Amino acid sequence: MSELWDLYDECRKPLNKTHIRGVPLLKGEYHIVVNIWTINRDGKILIDKRHPDKKFGGLWECTGGSVTIGEDSITGALRELDEEVGIKATPKELILIHSIRLADRFVDTYIVNKDVDIDSLVLQEEEVTEARFVTLNELDKLCLNNKIIIKERYKMYRDKIALYTR
Repeated sequence: MSELWDLYDECRKPLNKTHIRGVPLLKGEYHIVVNIWTINRDGKILIDKRHPDKKFGGLWECTGGSVTIGEDSITGALRELDEEVGIKATPKELILIHSIRLADRFVDTYIVNKDVDIDSLVLQEEEVTEARFVTLNELDKLCLNNKIIIKERYKMYRDKIALYTR
């Protein structure tokens, strides 16, 4: 079954249209994507490695993905956390730290402070091949060495993440 998205205009107002993932969007159509950075009580940040068959395969990233039809940003973020790495969270646990409009999407970036044991994670096989906790300095090095995706956006909100790693 194809993934369906709700579409929005450049002001993030619903267009009351749905879209099939993989079909190019028309000019002026946007969908919503969420990124979630999980930070444990030791101030370490969860990253996961993309499946090699996916675009940017083998690179590290935070948990995230597209918001699907009928979801809002928070609901999509909670679903992605659960689907990709098996983390259950509540809306109150999500902290929005950044939101940006790009060429064809709005990207909402959240932090969730959650003490999670790495061995308890349940990785979505077709999406994620590995997960680990890293320090902020280790994440910076991965960024510097082009081992993570979304590195340009990461640079924009890195200092906000740093506030939650102390």
